[in-house]
Amino acid sequence: MFRFFKTSKWFYWSWLGSAIILGSLWVQVVIDVKINNWFGVFYDMIQKALAEPNAITIQEYFASLLSFITLAGMYIAVYVAISFFTAHFLFRWRTAMVEWYHSVYDKARKIEGASQRVQEDTIKFTRIMEGLGTSFIESIMILIQFVPILFGLSIGIPIFFFGEWEYGLIVGALIWTVGGTVFLIALGWILRLVGVEYDLQKQEAAYRKILVIAEDDGNIRPKRINELFDDVRKIHFLSYLRYLYFNIGRIAYLQANVLSAYVFLAPAIVAGVVTLGVMQQIIRAFGRVEGSMQYLLKAWPTIIELASVYKRLREFESKLKFSKKNVSLR
Repeated sequence: MFRFFKTSKWFYWSWLGSAIILGSLWVQVVIDVKINNWFGVFYDMIQKALAEPNAITIQEYFASLLSFITLAGMYIAVYVAISFFTAHFLFRWRTAMVEWYHSVYDKARKIEGASQRVQEDTIKFTRIMEGLGTSFIESIMILIQFVPILFGLSIGIPIFFFGEWEYGLIVGALIWTVGGTVFLIALGWILRLVGVEYDLQKQEAAYRKILVIAEDDGNIRPKRINELFDDVRKIHFLSYLRYLYFNIGRIAYLQANVLSAYVFLAPAIVAGVVTLGVMQQIIRAFGRVEGSMQYLLKAWPTIIELASVYKRLREFESKLKFSKKNVSLR
């Protein structure tokens, strides 16, 4: 699965490509910080304009909007360029995996579900790994950039439960995030979501295989096909039920998450010790820090899918290695 990073053939694409992707993520985070600063200046200007007629000029107003358009344009350009590059990066990774599977396919084709492992799971694995990996690194970069900003903005501001403690907002975000993450990980473990996803793919593979065999073998009875499809239906219905329970907890938490920054800022807002611009900066910075801390929470369904795909590919490669070992002993 990770031969892409181990062979000299793919050295430049794997390591240099990873560096390019990480560098672009850093640029995006830096632009995001500048956008956050823009929100503070812009909303302070709005507050000034609403408090006193003609306090700002129309030229100042549109100049501020133009500065945002410039920053947004830079962000979009970097995002689109790296998305194009990442698509090529992922296909090279998939190619590295598939080339090895092709080289041993005489043995691989005897393993149940081999076609699905080679065709479907390779692309799933690379896409999910890249998505989770880049989002994790981006979360770290956001924390590096936004935690000092949030700390600086919260000095001297009363925070719910923490008073005027300068670390109140950061600790509040941490407690809220860790609590939600632990809750949902425990819920996913209780519902055995990884196991259900693995069983689902296994039943689908068996059903797909019997359909392929039936195309060339007229002795395959419809009853056998129907039995396998019944197994597929049962595991799908079980999956729907388990994810229903999981999504109730996950979505309820994420909806409550919208109010968390306003709850912590309640004493400062009621006392009127923050301007509209500073409040917007704090709420946005808090949201970015909180969102980064919620990496596991937001990515949990994808992590479950990755665990299932990884388990299938690892099992597939183990069978291949065992088969090769047996051949060499003969």
